[in-house]
Amino acid sequence: MALNPIRFFRNLGRTREIVSVLLNHGFGDLVQRLRLSQYLGWWRRRVLHRPEPGPPLTVYERVRMVLEELGPTFIKFGQVMSTRPDLVPAGMIAELEKLQDRVPPFPSAEAVRLLQEQLGGEVTAVFSRFDLEPLAAGSLGQVHRAVRLDGTEVAVKIRRPNVVRDVERDLSLMNELAALIEAHVPEAEPFDPVGLVSQFARSIRRELNFSREGRTIEEFQRLFRHDATLRVPRVFWDQTTESVLTMEFLGGVKISDGPALREAGYEPATIAANGARIFMKMAFDLGVFHGDPHPGNLKVLPGGVIGLIDFGMVGRLEQEKREQIVDLLAAVAQGDAGRCVNQMLLIGKPFRPVDQALLRADVRDFIDAYYGVPLDRIDVGNLLQDFVAVLAGHGIRYPADLMLLIRAIVTLEGVGRDLDPGFNLAEHLRPFAEQMLTERYSPGRMAARTLDDLRSLLAVAHDMPGHVGRTLQKLSQDDLRIQLEHRHLEHLITELDRSSNRLVTGLVMSALIVASALVLRTTGPSAWWLGAGAFVLFNILGLWLIVGIFRSGRL
Repeated sequence: MALNPIRFFRNLGRTREIVSVLLNHGFGDLVQRLRLSQYLGWWRRRVLHRPEPGPPLTVYERVRMVLEELGPTFIKFGQVMSTRPDLVPAGMIAELEKLQDRVPPFPSAEAVRLLQEQLGGEVTAVFSRFDLEPLAAGSLGQVHRAVRLDGTEVAVKIRRPNVVRDVERDLSLMNELAALIEAHVPEAEPFDPVGLVSQFARSIRRELNFSREGRTIEEFQRLFRHDATLRVPRVFWDQTTESVLTMEFLGGVKISDGPALREAGYEPATIAANGARIFMKMAFDLGVFHGDPHPGNLKVLPGGVIGLIDFGMVGRLEQEKREQIVDLLAAVAQGDAGRCVNQMLLIGKPFRPVDQALLRADVRDFIDAYYGVPLDRIDVGNLLQDFVAVLAGHGIRYPADLMLLIRAIVTLEGVGRDLDPGFNLAEHLRPFAEQMLTERYSPGRMAARTLDDLRSLLAVAHDMPGHVGRTLQKLSQDDLRIQLEHRHLEHLITELDRSSNRLVTGLVMSALIVASALVLRTTGPSAWWLGAGAFVLFNILGLWLIVGIFRSGRL
């Protein structure tokens, strides 16, 4: 990504705020390395290296505090990064999971104004009742309870005013910061800062579009239309736009409230088993799953039906990826370290050379810790966290949706254990894995796969003569070219350009100082002030250049 400092100047106020927050939390060295001090006022640059008072904190704690202070977009970024244990250290994950959208609700009068603006009429023309007190408030919007004219209770989610503008401004600055980090902090390259910001930008833009969330809800309704154990809220499209989402209100009992469940006549162990079965069906049968199954998003409705809300974070796994995961689980279950390593490298993407012998040894240790352990004694959460630790230790990056699935499974197992101390997620995972393996080698599936492979081969054979002909034509015309990619060459060019500019500037300044001294020596009293002024001015500019070189740390 090309650097574009104009973005920083275009949003100078926000840029100064970001740099100041970094300095306040002890990241002055990073500010210097990224050369961000130029965006501060001179009075702030004077105390750039002055240590900030306060209790000693870890780097991870200070990172969390920076994100919290910078507001909703950065908090969301931290929350997304907490789903990437393959990239982010465990200590950092623990801090990022503490990030909460502690955002006060915006005024109810503003909510009513936005609602009327989006729906094109008075609130009373759409709802017989609209509660001004919000049920919940987040960084992107807040939810109000209401009643439609037909008597249906609904939850109305309204997007915060100006949030799209603020998020786009912050995304622009985050892109530029990521590019600066890649250019000036080589040790951050394995984490792909620009790629992470791009992934986050797609995620938060999807969340900002409430009509997209409405379509996701309808997709879950369609997929579970024959499953009476799950309830997904109905979307009312006549009162839904990109900024407003009106959906059926699901009451019920919070799934983590064991005493209330028993009082209502529900058996917590049954609820936990039902929730696990539903989630495994989503992930391994349907390929689309709720990415944040924490207790606040799970309700128990009459009849023991589970109600699922908040579809802002959803993961998807294609059939091929699901089969690769099942193959990996089968290799672990059979104690086959070699096949397990092959599957890990097939699913993941190493961002540095992998020592396969060492990886195989670590995988063998991982398998030995769980091989032969009875199913009812396996802690799936610990197993997945150990697995991710092996990935991180060998620089293997997995798809974001797969990391989201791992985090969701760990969260779900925690919810199940709170409901039922004897809950074991592995028991609910096994039937789906076995079903996928059985279906994979069924005659119909084998025939379909063979047919797909034949089609691919025929397509290649059909295109091959054309490719060969074009290659021979270029060879005969001496027009065959090979493209080489020089990685990080632009950084070297930038440094050479900066060095040459400083050299030329220094030579010009030296010449001007000498010329001013000659003018001062040879002119009469009438022109003496001109030579003296030029001499002083050019000396000051020369000192300024020297100070800049010293401060850059590249003397």
